[in-house]
Amino acid sequence: MGKVFERIDGKMAEWVARQRMFFVATAPRSGEGLVNCSPKGMDTFRLLDDRTVAYLDLTGSGVETIAHLRENGRIVIMLCAFEGPPRIVRFHGRGEVHERGSDGYRALADRFEEFPGARSIIRVAVERISDSCGYSVPLYSYEGERDILLKWAEQKGEAGVEEYQRDKNRLSLDGLEGLRG
Repeated sequence: MGKVFERIDGKMAEWVARQRMFFVATAPRSGEGLVNCSPKGMDTFRLLDDRTVAYLDLTGSGVETIAHLRENGRIVIMLCAFEGPPRIVRFHGRGEVHERGSDGYRALADRFEEFPGARSIIRVAVERISDSCGYSVPLYSYEGERDILLKWAEQKGEAGVEEYQRDKNRLSLDGLEGLRG
C-alpha cells in the first residue's frame, strides 16, 4: 500500500538521487486543454530541502509545463524505480518558472550543471509526497544519457537557441503564455 509522507527524509532523498529519469505532468485549467506529461533526465533534478524540489528545464519543441505553471501552478513530478526494488514516488505541488537570466534562475543555477539550451529552472513547493508499489513498472538497465539535445543546442549557439525559443516556446499548444524573456 502507498504511503503519504510529511517531508522528504534522508532515506527518500537517497532513493531519489539514484533515479536517472523523472516525469513532469501539468494541465491547464480548461477541460478542453491538453494534459502534458514529459520525461526528463540528464541529472537535472534536485532536492532543495525537505519540501522543495527543482529541475533544470532544457529547450524543447514545446513549452507546456511553463505555460501551465504560469496559468495555474499545478504540477506533479513522478519518479519510478526501473532498477532494484519497485517503487514510485510522486511530488505534488505548486511550481514556479525562473527563466534563464532572471534573479530566481541565478539564485538556483549553482545547484545544476550548466547545459547549453537551458531555458528555465522549475521550482516546486511540494504539498503532497506519496509513494506506491510500482510492481507493474518494468525493469530496465541504464545505458547512458543521450547527447542529441546538447549537440543541437551547441550547434545552434546561444543566439540560435534564443531565436528557436522565440519562434517555438512563446505559446503552448493551448495558446497559453510560455517563455517571456
